Amino acid sequence: MLYGLRMTDRVHAGPFSGLSFKLIAAIAGVILLVEIAVFFPSLANFRAGWLDDRLRVGGVAVRVFDAVPDVTDLPVEITEPLLQSAGALAIVYRREGQSDLISLDAAMMPEETHTADMRDRNPLRLIADAVDTMVSGGRTLRIVGVPPGAGDAVVEVIMPESPLRADMLFYAGNIAMLSLIIAGVTAFALYVFAERLLIGPLRRLTGAVLAFGQNPENGRLIIRPNKNRKDEIGVLEREFSQTQEELFTMLRQRRHLADLGLAVSKINHDLRNMLTSAQLLSDQVATLDDPKVQRLAPRLVNTIDKATEFAQSVLDYGRQQSRPPRPAPVDLRALGTEASVAAGLAGHPHIVFDNRVPDDLVVTVDPDHLARVFINIFKNAREALETAADTMTSPTVTFSAEPRETTLRLTLADNGPGLPPRARENLFVAFKGSARSGGTGLGLAIARELVEANGGTIALAETEKGTAFTIDLPLR
Repeated sequence: MLYGLRMTDRVHAGPFSGLSFKLIAAIAGVILLVEIAVFFPSLANFRAGWLDDRLRVGGVAVRVFDAVPDVTDLPVEITEPLLQSAGALAIVYRREGQSDLISLDAAMMPEETHTADMRDRNPLRLIADAVDTMVSGGRTLRIVGVPPGAGDAVVEVIMPESPLRADMLFYAGNIAMLSLIIAGVTAFALYVFAERLLIGPLRRLTGAVLAFGQNPENGRLIIRPNKNRKDEIGVLEREFSQTQEELFTMLRQRRHLADLGLAVSKINHDLRNMLTSAQLLSDQVATLDDPKVQRLAPRLVNTIDKATEFAQSVLDYGRQQSRPPRPAPVDLRALGTEASVAAGLAGHPHIVFDNRVPDDLVVTVDPDHLARVFINIFKNAREALETAADTMTSPTVTFSAEPRETTLRLTLADNGPGLPPRARENLFVAFKGSARSGGTGLGLAIARELVEANGGTIALAETEKGTAFTIDLPLR
């Protein structure tokens, strides 16, 4: 429950950390970047158009000069409107090596000017000049160009730069405002679209994950997918809903199995006590002199012993508590010898235990886990060989090791009758993999759990005779 609360706090940490805010901010940012990329060429075109308008006024002056033969007699009533319409201090035109000037007061002519040659229409130069005008300003411009209708005459318009800069700032402000409006409207429209198709369903899935994680046994928290959606969100909803249903069913089954296992454990405990009492009575019956009792008593005692052993095995398996492995360097040969003693192999009157593991072979593994695995397998081998003792000679259990590139393969084999097909099918399954009548099959099931807990694998090897198990343990 604490984990679920932490996840909820983290998802709803603040208004600016959600996917919605990030999406609309990213969209607006991209649109603004595009607008900025378009802004500078647009500003350069505005400046060029503004200067071209002044040159057109200069073109009108050229035509006036062409119409009046004696320029020196051009009246002020004509020159003053021309200069005022262009906002110019002076207009100069050059043609066929001759220069003419229109100016109200020659004394007002500045000594330094900044040239804007409109005959050069290179886009990069126009952008650079536009930026320069926005940054500098306050200078005197000398606009040079060939206006329409002026023939081959070059017109120069001398004027202050401040009106141009003021108009450019006003234009830039309008463009910036328009860009912000376009970015906001577009981002909001895309956000509404994405909220409906993407963010909303994702938020719904996130809430369903958090709620189901806090209470996975509540079937009402299973999400109901939109069956009409065929895109990735629809697939995700359907798969997640199916996963929730499977988990819900599995948890209910496990709870039922746990309850059933607890009941069976209690019944089995009482059954074992009753079998123990029956075992004591059978021992007393076996001492009677009645021939029928003497003939039937061993079978009765053997049956009760098997039933008691079965009940005890079930109790031991139910009480099994798996702890994480504690790896340590282990002398493998010595561990095999100790396990053979515990399994009743070492010193057996009829069975030979052949330990072929080298004396210097050391493996890093949990010694208690591996010893239990060896004992289970050795004990099964001893029981199989004892059962078939009358039909075979030289019964032997072999323990060997083969280092490989990344693993160490252990082989535990016997030359007994082998496993029946029924036992091979469910070899490592509890209560199904027993090779002998009345067995539980818990030994190999526990062995597999312990081997896998230590990062290894266990398998039944194919042999011509007997039974052999291979255990692969990682060397590192």
